[in-house]
Amino acid sequence: MPVAGIITLDSVSVLSIPSVGASATVEHTVEVADTALALGSGDVPVLGTPRVLALLEQATVDAVAHSLPAESTTVGARVEIEHLLPSAVGDRVVASATLADVQGRRLTFEVRLTERGRLLASGSIVRVVAERRRFGA
Repeated sequence: MPVAGIITLDSVSVLSIPSVGASATVEHTVEVADTALALGSGDVPVLGTPRVLALLEQATVDAVAHSLPAESTTVGARVEIEHLLPSAVGDRVVASATLADVQGRRLTFEVRLTERGRLLASGSIVRVVAERRRFGA
């Protein structure tokens, strides 16, 4: 993956920033443990919004992980998701993320969750490139 730029996080470390357009998808079959009822986010047995967010975040992480140095990672900073339609246990959903904007260490992704062409959720997620050592990793 081409590198959009290099930034300095501190006086010693230099970090590569991924290019706009980096993308990834995550496929998942909805299980009982993924439902709003199981997650405590509602009282119906459909895909819960917390699990929708987790799948979308996984896609953002996957979209840029291969282009970051081993000592770097990204951390969540902002989420804006609209959960539009329900998805039942057994449905196969696809979370996708595309890097839409890079401002220094701040990466903004456009995200979507679909099931057989139906748009279930969409929005944006901002992640920030950080050094793993700052988190004890």
